[in-house]
Amino acid sequence: MVFTSSVERTSPDRLADERDALTQQLDFHRATLLRKLDGLDDEALRRPMTASGLSLLGLVKHLADTEHSWFIKIYGGSTEPDLYAGDREAEFRAEPGETTDELVTQYLQVCERARSVVAAGDLNDVVTTPWGSEANLRAILLHMTQETARHNGHADIIREALDGTTGH
Repeated sequence: MVFTSSVERTSPDRLADERDALTQQLDFHRATLLRKLDGLDDEALRRPMTASGLSLLGLVKHLADTEHSWFIKIYGGSTEPDLYAGDREAEFRAEPGETTDELVTQYLQVCERARSVVAAGDLNDVVTTPWGSEANLRAILLHMTQETARHNGHADIIREALDGTTGH
């Protein structure tokens, strides 16, 4: 079965206030990641494309884990376990029993939870990370936008290597 993203990618409003600009940019990059998967079957989505074994689904898993960590646990204060506790490399690979639908659904659910946490917060709220540094919500949003955009670059390269598609 071929993947088709259910998420519409909307261009950010270039006149938005700070909060909307930050959240719209992150949503744009979230949707871009899922567009990189469009038209590919499960085998292609999980195919390791780098020496380290990175795949498109591995990027989806990693970003779900990263959003969960930053927004739900660090900023939101949840004590729930990490998504891939005990095996930090598991977040980068699609395991045989994990389906595309499950991994994409997990990513979408984490993103929705993150949106709720962000909507309830103030950009100036400061939290302490597990490694002892401080960050405000503004910095976390910027970090996650940068993280997602950077991995979209990886997804661009992987997608081009898979089927020649560029600029998707």
